[in-house]
Amino acid sequence: MITINKLTKLYSNKRGVKNVSFTVQTGDILGLLGPNGSGKTTIMKTMLGLTRETDGTVEVDGKDIHEHFEEIMRRTGALIEAPAIYKDLTAYQNMFLAAKTRAERKDIDRLLKLVHLEKYAGDKAGRFSLGMKQRLGLAEAFMGRPDIVLLDEPVNGLDIEGVVEVRDIIKGMNEKYGTTFIISSHIASEIEKVCNKAAVIYDGELIAFDTMERILSLYPSLEEYFLDRVHERRGSAI
Repeated sequence: MITINKLTKLYSNKRGVKNVSFTVQTGDILGLLGPNGSGKTTIMKTMLGLTRETDGTVEVDGKDIHEHFEEIMRRTGALIEAPAIYKDLTAYQNMFLAAKTRAERKDIDRLLKLVHLEKYAGDKAGRFSLGMKQRLGLAEAFMGRPDIVLLDEPVNGLDIEGVVEVRDIIKGMNEKYGTTFIISSHIASEIEKVCNKAAVIYDGELIAFDTMERILSLYPSLEEYFLDRVHERRGSAI
């Protein structure tokens, strides 16, 4: 279980996230939905210790991420913003560098096949399209079969077929291994199709959090739910 409690991260320009709290149960697929610049990536970076919170806490199974950083990160995979890829190395070599153990190195071929890059294992990553680089980043995030995976705009650069494949991969890992996912996107339809819970992030604040089942019982789509919550938030701010 992941617990975010009153998380605040403010940058020098006063932008960031303010007083965000939510809980992700083991096996959830949570979607962070919001426009670009709303704070989704900041929340994820704080959860990974890539940026230090101004206030609040992040805990995994009751353990603070700073006090138990190495233990928690061993269980966590992530793709944040652009994938960290060495252009002059092949796809396989990039995966080899990302592997931390011998067991993970033995799993490289399976992961490349999972993201449909097995035919390009020997090709230099610098020649890859944006979508292929994104697939390689996903394979690296899945290294070691983590309990928790954070994906920041994971379908960025993918064509329609690629989007569907990534969606199926996420659902498959969740169903087979119980992997907990937190996925950010500014596209409501993608969150709706893959997630069982949704959090609406707007102007650095969490303005709504609910199960997808409840949302779709009240609204025709997640998009309608999002727009209603944003309009309500704007109205209350006037």
